[in-house]
Amino acid sequence: MTHKARTKIIFIGTPDFGLPSLRALAAEPDFKLVAVITQPDRPVGRSQKTVPPAIKQEALQLDLKVLQPEKIREITEEIKKMAPDIIVVVAYAQIVPEEILSLPRFGCINIHGSLLPKYRGASVIQAAIMNGDRETGVTVMKMDKTLDTGPIIYQAKTLIAPTETAETLSDKLSKIGGEVIVPTLKAYISGKLKPVPQDAKLASYVSILKKTDGQLDWNKPAEELERQIRAMHPWPGSFAKIKESGEILKISKAAPHFFELNDQPVGKIFHYKNKLAVQTGRDTLIIERLQLAGKKEISADEFLNGHREILGATLI
Repeated sequence: MTHKARTKIIFIGTPDFGLPSLRALAAEPDFKLVAVITQPDRPVGRSQKTVPPAIKQEALQLDLKVLQPEKIREITEEIKKMAPDIIVVVAYAQIVPEEILSLPRFGCINIHGSLLPKYRGASVIQAAIMNGDRETGVTVMKMDKTLDTGPIIYQAKTLIAPTETAETLSDKLSKIGGEVIVPTLKAYISGKLKPVPQDAKLASYVSILKKTDGQLDWNKPAEELERQIRAMHPWPGSFAKIKESGEILKISKAAPHFFELNDQPVGKIFHYKNKLAVQTGRDTLIIERLQLAGKKEISADEFLNGHREILGATLI
């Protein structure tokens, strides 16, 4: 009796966004994970302690071979020797060169956190929240030599909750990726799913987040600022400067409020129905959780108990 050959897979990824997909692939009896490629261990946080990527930690738990090149191009020959049938890439944070893309017979497959061709690029989860999109999803696509332009194999959609942050939406999309990757790969390998080219005319790009993307512009409407606060959580966070003291105020949770007066100067902090409010370009933003730089995050009520002087100050 002949046994069906298992599909040989190399998994490439770095942060915890790829964990559900890695676990699903490792648990599938028809697949054989021959190696996991991830970024090198890096110093993290204030202590600058060297920490292995989440994907490496999981791969070692699963007793899988781990490779950590500075540049993936360095191990092209090693990948060739492993003769993978397919390579799965999830949030690797490096461009995979063409000579590696062409090695597996079924190509390289990417799990991307948006509904391509919308939001190609880096901060795609944040972009969906910032722009007030009602839905987003995961795209499983065949990679080609340019970023996020390859044909689409499968898409799974999900609604964006009104309170969704980049952190909660990332977790949701990460889980969806883990749920769809095995059945999608099986259908693709068997020929039941055919890759469909993207419509380049509908494409939009988002760049990598910078620390300055968290700065709040109080001339914008309250609704837009509230979305920015959710999109920038947990990193880089949302912040403004208190004009009078020069202190940096971080705002982690807020709610827009239709304001019938709009007669305060933009950026002015005031008390409104026992709440901490800031006048914006349109309506007011009710601040719910905040912190001064270097201090711990607290509720607006707690903050006011210790910082009454903030009332009447201006955020810039």
